[in-house]
Amino acid sequence: MPKFDANGVELYYEEAGEGTPLVLIHGLTANARAFQEEVDYFQENFRVITYDCRGHGRSDKPLSFTLNDHIEDVIALLDHLNIKKAHVLGVSMGSYIAQGVVLAHPERVEKLVLVVSKSNGKTSSTMELFNRYADEIEGMDEQQQQKHLFKYMFHNIAAVEEWQEESGLNDPDLTIVQQAAANKALEGFDFRSALPTVVSPTLVISGTHDGLNPPERGRELAGLIGDAVFVEFEDSGHAPNVEERERFLEVVTDFLMA
Repeated sequence: MPKFDANGVELYYEEAGEGTPLVLIHGLTANARAFQEEVDYFQENFRVITYDCRGHGRSDKPLSFTLNDHIEDVIALLDHLNIKKAHVLGVSMGSYIAQGVVLAHPERVEKLVLVVSKSNGKTSSTMELFNRYADEIEGMDEQQQQKHLFKYMFHNIAAVEEWQEESGLNDPDLTIVQQAAANKALEGFDFRSALPTVVSPTLVISGTHDGLNPPERGRELAGLIGDAVFVEFEDSGHAPNVEERERFLEVVTDFLMA
């Protein structure tokens, strides 16, 4: 199992294909397995790199870390692989990390793809959703709560459930304490004042039916980045890469190869 040391924390990673490096960063409580379809597709044209963020998957799970730790982990991964510059694609939490990377280390990012994203947040979007519908999910166990809230998160629920099953994401491998640490790392970030400095070509993708990070957040984010391209997927919620997979792969490929 390939791992490397990132500031004292061991992180798991994988790579496939050849060409311009493309780093894929997963969402909260997920892991690199969530990108198997993307890896299979993109490796025909890119050197695709996936990894389990700290606190997730097969990487170490410290009980306290920050968004800045996530950001510096990406740079440590690039350094470990001797990559000077890469395309960076992040989904949800991964998109916050990607924003932090391009702002702190602009010379390391070729093109930027931000999927179901936002520019700031007092808490993680997941915690926002749980708090918003607290009355509806009271008394349910964690699995029941998630299933109930899917109707506020996704449009093509069947596709998402199939993807979770195939990716092995149905059975969370994080304890309650580890999930709390992962959520806490996303508290209180705000990139709005710095985003106008981004010069890397940027694509922002949102899903019309996304109750976690709705399209208006994606639109706001794109508006803060000069010449950013904003695309709304009308038949998607919080997982356009799953709910409209073919369109997603085509849109991203066209952007990266332009």
